[in-house]
Amino acid sequence: MSGLDVTDATFADEVLARSHDVPVVVDFWASWCGPCRMLTPVLEGAVAEREGVVLVKVDVDANPTLADDYGIRGIPAVKAFRRGAVVDEFVGARSPQIVAAFLDGLAGPSEAERVTEELRAEGRWPDVVAALDENDHERALELLLARLDEDRERVRAVMVALFKELGGEHPVAANYRKKLSAALF
Repeated sequence: MSGLDVTDATFADEVLARSHDVPVVVDFWASWCGPCRMLTPVLEGAVAEREGVVLVKVDVDANPTLADDYGIRGIPAVKAFRRGAVVDEFVGARSPQIVAAFLDGLAGPSEAERVTEELRAEGRWPDVVAALDENDHERALELLLARLDEDRERVRAVMVALFKELGGEHPVAANYRKKLSAALF
């Protein structure tokens, strides 16, 4: 199975929108790139072995705006999207084992989903769980920040999981990452 070729015109639908239903792995590549030609079959094979992960390819020469928008400075560059945001990435050719581990990290529940279920099972911080159930990450992060004195390490771990879920560029994640850092140090 080869990945779907995505362009500037189709990226929003095929990657961003689709990533709300299933993790989407984007392979940024170019035809002249030797390491790209090595990585692509590894990615294709690993994705074909897994259900619930979609692979798409973006030719950086034909789609320079996408390459610029996502900060592609070296290829191959692989970015994994969930809920419309980059949640994991790597640059350069990787071994089949490393690619498999990368994909396995996407296939199951995210760290934030696991942490939310742990909190729910423990009956801990129901207001935080309710905010997360409503996808109100900002309220959940504010509630967590207010609990730093209660359980510093657990609050930090939950907040970091939420930052990763939102993606590094998300304004709420960036804002609360600063607040958490200031409160911890």
